Amino acid sequence: KSGNHLIIESLLSSASGYSNYRGILNWCVVMLVLSNARLFLENIIKYGILVDPIQVVSLFLKDPYSWPAACLIIVSNVFILAALYTERRLAVGTISETTGMILHLFNLTSLLIFPSASILTVTSITPVGGVLSLGTYTVLFLKLYSYMDSNKWCREIRHAKAKRMTRSYSCPIVAQSNGSAINTNVSYPGNLTHRDMYYFIFAPTLCYQLNFPRSPRIRKRFLIRRLFEMVRGNDQKHCPKILVPNHLIWLIFFYWFFHSSLNFVAELLQFGDREFYRDWWNSETVTYFWANWNIPVHKWCLRHFYKPMLRKGVNKFLAQTAVFLASAFFHEYLVSVPLKMFRLWAFMGMMAQVPLAWFVSRFLNGNYGNAAVWMSLIIGQPIAVLMYVHDYYVIHYGSTT
Repeated sequence: KSGNHLIIESLLSSASGYSNYRGILNWCVVMLVLSNARLFLENIIKYGILVDPIQVVSLFLKDPYSWPAACLIIVSNVFILAALYTERRLAVGTISETTGMILHLFNLTSLLIFPSASILTVTSITPVGGVLSLGTYTVLFLKLYSYMDSNKWCREIRHAKAKRMTRSYSCPIVAQSNGSAINTNVSYPGNLTHRDMYYFIFAPTLCYQLNFPRSPRIRKRFLIRRLFEMVRGNDQKHCPKILVPNHLIWLIFFYWFFHSSLNFVAELLQFGDREFYRDWWNSETVTYFWANWNIPVHKWCLRHFYKPMLRKGVNKFLAQTAVFLASAFFHEYLVSVPLKMFRLWAFMGMMAQVPLAWFVSRFLNGNYGNAAVWMSLIIGQPIAVLMYVHDYYVIHYGSTT
C-alpha cells in the first residue's frame, strides 16, 4: 500500500542513485537574479542612469584611440585573414607546404607577441582591457592553429585519395545528414571562404571542422533566457562591497560563461554541439576536473597537442605534464602581461596541479578525492589571486603607506 514503509535511501545519499539537481541550479539562478535586481533598482533610484550608450558610441567614433583595447581586438582581423589567404594559396598549390607552414607559424607567433607588446608599451590600456584583448588573441591563437592543422589533414586526405586517416572526421568528404535544413555540407577546398572562417571564429569551439553539427532553428525563448542570465549574472561590481568569496565569484563566472554565454552564442549561430562542460563537480581526481570543466580547451589539447605527442612516442605522463606546462604558460600570460608585472604565481599554481594530481589519484578516492578537488579550488585560487593583489598594491601604492 502507498502508506507502507520501504527500504529506500535519502535522495542526497550517494547510494540513492539520484542525479537530478536541476532545481538547485534553478534556485541558484533565481537567487542570483533577485539579488542583482534589488541592487540594480537601488542604483537606479539613488543615482539614476549613469551610462548613456549613445554617448559611449559617439565618444568612441570621435576618438577611437581612447579605446586602445577595442582597437587591438579589431586589428586581430589581420591575423584571421592572413591565415585564410595562406590556406587558399596552399589549396591551389601556389606555395609549398614548407612555405605555408612558415607563414602560419609567423602568423601564430605574431598573434602572441603583438598584443602583449602593445599592452606593455601603451600606458592607456587598463588591466581589464588588457585581459579582454589578450584573452581574445589567445582564443584566436588556438582557433587558427586548429584551422591550420585541420586543412593540412584535408590536403593529406586529398593527396592520399583512398587512404583513410584516423583524423578524417575533421574533413568529411562524403555528405552526411546533420539535421539542418539550411546548411549543406562542403568539402575541401570549398570551405576556404570568408563566411566559413568567421563562422568558426565566432562559434563556441576551438576545434575546426568543415561541417559543424547545426541545430534546425533558433529557439527564441532559450535565447532570451540565456541573454537574461548573461546580463544579470555578469553584474558583479558589488561583490567586493559585500565581501563575496572569490570561490563563489568563480562559480558564478563558470555558469555565466560556460552555460549562459556559450549557449547564447551557440543558439544564435545554430551551433549544435553544446557540450561545453561535463560533471566536473563530481571529480574524484584532479585530472578529471581539468578534463571536464572546460571542454573546448580540453578537446583542443587532445586533438592538437596530447594525441600528436603520443603518436610520436612520448609517454602519457610526459604528455600530460607538457599539457599542464602549456596551460601554465597561458595562465601566466593572461595575468602578468595585463598587470605589467611578472611573478609566476599563476604558472606555479598550474604546475602544482601535476604533483597534486598524482597524490590524489594515488592516495585518495571516492568522496575523499572529490573533497580534495574542492579544497584545491576553494583554497588554491584565492591564494593565487591574493598574491597578485598584494604585489600589485605594493608596486602601485606601497610608497603611499
